[in-house]
Amino acid sequence: MKSRKRILIAGVALALVLAAGLAYKQGADASFYDGYDAALPLATEVRGTESREGYSRIDFTFQGLPGMAVPTLLALPDEEDGPYPCIIFLHGIGQSKGFLDEIAMYYTRHGFAIASFDQYTRGERKLTTKNPITQALGLRKRLSLNVIETRRLVDYLQTRDDIAPDRIYLIGASFGAITGCTAVAFEPRIPAAVMTYGGGDLDLLLASDAAIKELGKFHGLATSIVQYITAPADPVKYVAQIAPRPLLFQNGEHDQLIPLAAARALVDAAGEPKKFTLYDSDHVGMDEAQTITVLEESVAWLIEQDNKITGAASAAATKRNTREAVPAAISQKSIDSPSSAST
Repeated sequence: MKSRKRILIAGVALALVLAAGLAYKQGADASFYDGYDAALPLATEVRGTESREGYSRIDFTFQGLPGMAVPTLLALPDEEDGPYPCIIFLHGIGQSKGFLDEIAMYYTRHGFAIASFDQYTRGERKLTTKNPITQALGLRKRLSLNVIETRRLVDYLQTRDDIAPDRIYLIGASFGAITGCTAVAFEPRIPAAVMTYGGGDLDLLLASDAAIKELGKFHGLATSIVQYITAPADPVKYVAQIAPRPLLFQNGEHDQLIPLAAARALVDAAGEPKKFTLYDSDHVGMDEAQTITVLEESVAWLIEQDNKITGAASAAATKRNTREAVPAAISQKSIDSPSSAST
């Protein structure tokens, strides 16, 4: 009898713990992207400047969340006069901000500045432990921080005289595209964005050939854990909020990391205007020539979008100047007119 009572008590206690845990997670999921504060001081620290072939590179940090410095690189064109349009580049899951040096010239030679920060768990922010639970929670935190820190980087860029504040774009690559969709959805100051080899729908993303091969017999269990941890971050939930701002999606038909079905799920969830370019390729970065094509087509598309913004601004300025000039012209005409002289 006593053993049954102990089992009953233990069962009730476990149920209460599970219920409390579920309630906590639901609350945490609901506030997953909370924390962005435009009024928080940027506390920028420039750590160095360096001249590179075709661009100047600034190494600095800014404050994302209170007390959290975000290491960042900014490349500025050498042969152009500012203010420059600027691209925020969200790197892939295994990369760091240093990848900027491999791609910067493709953009700076066309007059774009480009910035990239170390995402949480990467580069200078890499976790010191390989404990799987810590790593999993780090991934969850990274998904959230990518959105918040992208918005804070926009705050910083808009303080610079050499950056055009209304021409700050985003390119996300792979994991950076998955999180980049959500960042742009939350950040209305980004007028256009490129999602390079990203995807949506967690079930489809976790069913990739690479994931199945890597996880083997543990794939089912690992998939359930990742889905539970990352549930609030599926970009399919947010990408429609970007419209009517334009999006370019770039994907590979034979991608082993991002299944085509996941790519299509994200594209289908997005509003208009959007463009979907499908390449006869594996994941971006696997083939150098293909990667160069992807880079060049992304910058060509961004030039189109940037021209629309600068053209619209120029047309608006011309119209405004015309409106201001018309009353003066009419006034002068009435002064010089014969009827005016005869009165």
